[in-house]
Amino acid sequence: MTTTAARPTILAVCTGNICRSPAVERLLQAAVGEGFEVRSAGTGALVGSPIDPPMARLLTDEGVDTTGFASRQLTPDLVRGADLVLALTREHRSAAVRMVPAALRKAFTLRELARLLSLAPHEDLPAEPAERLAELLVRVRATRTQSGARLPDVRAEDDDVVDPYRGDDALFLESWRQLAPAVTTIAGALTGSPAGTTH
Repeated sequence: MTTTAARPTILAVCTGNICRSPAVERLLQAAVGEGFEVRSAGTGALVGSPIDPPMARLLTDEGVDTTGFASRQLTPDLVRGADLVLALTREHRSAAVRMVPAALRKAFTLRELARLLSLAPHEDLPAEPAERLAELLVRVRATRTQSGARLPDVRAEDDDVVDPYRGDDALFLESWRQLAPAVTTIAGALTGSPAGTTH
């Protein structure tokens, strides 16, 4: 792990850091509670901007607080400081790894990690958050390399969450329906909640 703080850090990464990654940040933080710190950043961030209103409405409808958010640019320090990097597309994952090659072992697309968690055993994990995340990543990496874990018919669109920026409400809803179940799965694995097995 790359941090020594009591709370492991999870970093969500998209492009502008106003739609997809803030949604993951706020949803996941609400789901995992105080044991983890969830942040987000963008590869081409609209620095200082709030969450885009259509995405903010979707979060608010779920009872998730959207106040106080300001987008920020992805930096090597943010990548290095994260224990887990959740990219919204394969390209975002590549961007993080290009910044910090050592991040390869802790960087996944959001939907890839959710898919791998459905294959990797995550029972009997330690209760302490940092230890739990460390062991979970060991198991997920092992599953990632096993035959069948990386199915040949997995396409980019199976790993990527569609970018809704400047789109209509239907596109925002499509993006939401791709990211929200993955967040639920990941949160369930991080906390030991049965909710992680429902999507």
